[in-house]
Amino acid sequence: MLTAILVSLGVVFLAELGDKSQLITMTYALRHRWWVVLTGVGIAAFLVHGVSVTIGHFLGLTLPERPIAFAAAIAFLAFAVWTWREKSDDEDPDVAQPPAEPRFVVFAVVSSFVLAELGDKTMLATVALASDSNWAGVWIGATAGMVLADGVAIAA
Repeated sequence: MLTAILVSLGVVFLAELGDKSQLITMTYALRHRWWVVLTGVGIAAFLVHGVSVTIGHFLGLTLPERPIAFAAAIAFLAFAVWTWREKSDDEDPDVAQPPAEPRFVVFAVVSSFVLAELGDKTMLATVALASDSNWAGVWIGATAGMVLADGVAIAA
């Protein structure tokens, strides 16, 4: 279990560096208290990685190892090409958005993170890791890796 925690923590932490979720975290941290933003990130990571670990665990029980490894490799290559070719959308920086009510900040962070992370490379990595490793260790490590990576974004 310790190996699954450490491997998934490292994989998710490295995959999250420079990801869109770090940009979302920085944006929220500019307007709201850091601990509120990190709480929302933790809840969202717990939910997203819980779903992906469940999917990966049951795929690992039902499918042979080689097709899962092949599908994970193809998915990672597709995400690499997609990220490489993705163009940034220009937004008008002069238009200021009114800040959200403080009581809705955690819900806003959780909902935006869950939507941003669905189908993301970290979710696919968690599915692949959970298909072959201890599911609880992968869940703990992936959640901790995302929270740590986004904690770095808040500190920045």
